[in-house]
Amino acid sequence: MDLLPGFQRFLQGLGAVTTAPTFASLVTIVTGWVLSGRGTVTRMILAAGPSATKHFSSYHRVFSTARWSIDALGLAVFEMAKPLLGDIVMLGLDDTLARKRGLKIFGTGMHHDPLSSTRSLAFLRWGHSWVVLGVIVELPFRPGHHTFLPLLFRLYLNRKSAAKHRRSYRTKPQLAVEMLKILCGDEKTRRFHVVADSAYGGQSVLCHLPENCDLTSRLLLTARIYDATPPRCEGTNGRPRKRGLRLPSPGAMLEGRCRRIAVSIYGRRHQARMNDAIAHVFAAPDRPLRVVASEAIGGGRGREAFYSTRHDATAEQVVTWYAMRWSVEVTFRDSKQHLGVEEPQGWTKASVERTAPLGMLLHSLVVLWFVAEGFRHWRPLDCPWYASKSEPSFADMLATLRRLSVRMEVSKMALRGRGARKLATLLENVVALAA
Repeated sequence: MDLLPGFQRFLQGLGAVTTAPTFASLVTIVTGWVLSGRGTVTRMILAAGPSATKHFSSYHRVFSTARWSIDALGLAVFEMAKPLLGDIVMLGLDDTLARKRGLKIFGTGMHHDPLSSTRSLAFLRWGHSWVVLGVIVELPFRPGHHTFLPLLFRLYLNRKSAAKHRRSYRTKPQLAVEMLKILCGDEKTRRFHVVADSAYGGQSVLCHLPENCDLTSRLLLTARIYDATPPRCEGTNGRPRKRGLRLPSPGAMLEGRCRRIAVSIYGRRHQARMNDAIAHVFAAPDRPLRVVASEAIGGGRGREAFYSTRHDATAEQVVTWYAMRWSVEVTFRDSKQHLGVEEPQGWTKASVERTAPLGMLLHSLVVLWFVAEGFRHWRPLDCPWYASKSEPSFADMLATLRRLSVRMEVSKMALRGRGARKLATLLENVVALAA
């Protein structure tokens, strides 16, 4: 079974960074992945059906031994996403846990499990920890709603796993900076703006940002912030000052008089007390930041502090930028639930570093196809309990791609008779429900 020609046109953009035999196998794998929603190669082969003409080991070798780069595929997907990008490209940066079983799988280790953990008790889980960088776009048919498209990936090895595989240990922020330099270096004429949580808001990222990239992240309420360095007076002895006078911490900024602001974030109207200032943090005294302290009114998220290297921005803009980060979590959930990104069974280094990232890139390709032509064919299911639903989710996008692909295959059969149309409709509905 083949996918729609419209979707295959997006796959053609990946052919320039792979060899012809690898690309042919890759198209079959992607076809099976879309139709099955499972992350195992054997299920992809079964779902692809007659289009899988090679020996099954050939498809396994696409991940284990074939010569292609997952970074090159990510940059190729970035080229396809350019029509959705603005003058400033918004980037999302975060890490996610893919749970695994088995001691011989490359790169596995004990990592923090955010789903099982609570604020008072942290749990660890065996698996892979992926650091992911991608673009945050606003879809034309969902104004005000942002979607994260993964592009670049790095597998984080904890100290024990790095020593086991004889590799130098690198922190998650170091891996994030490496990916930022790859993307920003490939597009030097563009301006980027990355949003990330506090794990990537420290000096390891802030002090090593590419020149064409800004950062918005969280800040501790007790953080030390300073005024700009005063000019040096003539005749003064000693070394020049590196920092200005110490300013009130973000928590202390909320003790004084604040503005009451209403912003639309996280899908609802949010009211808070806010105070902001231009300040410098201890680790980067030469870089001015817009520091924002926020306190929710009537419950909500409590007290929070944010900062942005866009020191000319307003407090509302900084908070709105940081709220875009939630789209990263939504994409992680959709990739795991609907594409089985946690399911790949490969255990060698090459297989591990390629399979799960390819699944997340497939998520980006499905969204780009849906924006280009799939939305015109979207047909919401008749669900009375979802009477207020008017916008498609990723599950709807995937179901639309499957339904149209089945319709194309059925039309090739040239069915005739009284029940031909009913049979085609039945098959489309079954596929839509399976998604």
